[in-house]
Amino acid sequence: MGFTGFPDEAFLFYEGLEADNSKTYFARHKQLYEDAVRAPMLALTDELAAEFGAAQLFRPYRDVRFSKDKSPYKTHQGAFVDLMPAIGLYVEISAAGLFTAGGVYSTASDQLARYRAAVDEDLSGKPLEAIASTLVAEGYELGGERLKTRPRGFEEDHPRIELLRHKSLYAGMRFEPEEWVHTAQVRERVERTWRACGPLVEWLCTHVRGSELPRR
Repeated sequence: MGFTGFPDEAFLFYEGLEADNSKTYFARHKQLYEDAVRAPMLALTDELAAEFGAAQLFRPYRDVRFSKDKSPYKTHQGAFVDLMPAIGLYVEISAAGLFTAGGVYSTASDQLARYRAAVDEDLSGKPLEAIASTLVAEGYELGGERLKTRPRGFEEDHPRIELLRHKSLYAGMRFEPEEWVHTAQVRERVERTWRACGPLVEWLCTHVRGSELPRR
């Protein structure tokens, strides 16, 4: 079956999970999750794979080992096209609607050092600044983990200090669950936003790359 949109039941499932994030609720509605959430997301990412690459669907279970929040389930379903470690394209549905994005979602110390060096250097930093400005002008939000102050070794009046504060960086757009989310138009929205995020992802793949540190 091709992708035909996300049914109402997908959003109702997550509304219920937000109200009752328990193993009992999930077990009772697991088939609904499989049919209304997971299956359409698989169909969507399968259709996008030819242009953007294969996506990995995230498991619905939260890793609560180091979290104060012990609720067992994620209140969204995400999928990620991993172009380089932690760099790629993302799509998510939740009770709030659809979210699409592209960027780097976490950085090892060597990746962060390369990112800051590239932002600092005019030859590479100015193009990133232009990419970010274009995305914001088109309605995208810039997100990611950020320092509240300047990073060590950089002055507060650096022309790209806001970008330097980022430890991770992505551009995303949110869509409320209107009627079109129940149709194949979802694919068109994701395609459009992923293409718009392409220059940012390409810059990150070129200048940040995957971590070269040995795995522990």
